[in-house]
This record gives sequence, structure tokens and C-alpha cells, in this order.
Amino acid sequence: MGRLSHPDPHGPPDRTPIEVGEVWENPVTRERATILERPWDNPEGRATAELTALVGARVVGEHRHPALVERFTVLEGELTVKRDGQTRILHQGEALVIEPNVWHDWWNAADRNARVRVEVTPGERFVHMVETFFGLARLGYVDDKGMPLPLQLALIAQEFSDVVVFRSPPPAVQRGFFGVLARIAR
Repeated sequence: MGRLSHPDPHGPPDRTPIEVGEVWENPVTRERATILERPWDNPEGRATAELTALVGARVVGEHRHPALVERFTVLEGELTVKRDGQTRILHQGEALVIEPNVWHDWWNAADRNARVRVEVTPGERFVHMVETFFGLARLGYVDDKGMPLPLQLALIAQEFSDVVVFRSPPPAVQRGFFGVLARIAR
């Protein structure tokens, strides 16, 4: 994938609203999400998407959400989920709730695509974080696992620390290391 230049940091922000029915793709992690419900359209602040986890799809890394509840419901196929150190396969019709601060990871180890309804409450900041990760992947600014390159990751880790914390490196190391890198990145 060729590298593209970053948008002009002094240019106007992209304020194009997210629309129901939009499809977001991450070509690196092999995820495709169709927006079903926007967080500002319901009193719970829930964001809902239908995720297609292509064969071999894997979320960018084991992580936790400090203040979000995430619910996965498998509509078709199967999804392997590691939750609090326990790995299980969710089959069609099965659901799993990930409470705040629970370490988790997921991937599609099956030989066919999985369709999964994903609900995140509250979802507004989560939607913006996913939009950022997917956009960087489409632009080629991530490694082969979908993790943003170090300077970009330092900025994202600080901006979205209320939304996601990655397990590796340990969070205390991330805070110190990313703090230094973020100053350089800015």
C-alpha cells in the first residue's frame, strides 16, 4: 500500500457527519463495519454496527475500555474472544458482554467470514477512535497488525486514553513513553 500525505494540520477539520449505513473498512485487520446506530440518536448513547470479520480478521491488540460496555452478538459464523484470560468461541446466536476495564481480544479463526452485531455504550468517543484507526490503516500509517506507527500511536494513546488502553506495553510504560513521544509528534 502506498503512503499518502497527511491532511493539512492547519486546514479545516473534516466535519462530515457519520451516517447510518456507512461502511468503514480496515484493510489491515480485515474488519468491515456497517454503521447501524449513531450514539447521538438514542438516549443511551449507544453506537451499533454490523461487523464483518473476514477470515483471519483480528482486532488490533488485547485491550480494555475504561468506561465502556461492549456487546458482541454473532449473527453468522463464529468469533473467537479472549475475555479476562479465558478464550471461547462464540457461535451464531451467542452474545458476550465486555464490562468496563475487562481485558479482551477477538479474532476470526474460522474458515469463513463472521457477521457480528457490536454495541458500545457510551459510543461517541469509541466511534471517533475506530474512525481514526481505520483511517490510518487505509492511509498506510499502521504496522502489519494494524497498530498505528509510534508517533501517531503516542498521540492517539493520549487522545483516546478514556476509550482504550492496550495491554502491551504495560499501561504505566505507555504513559511515560507515549508522553515523551507525543511531545515529539506534535
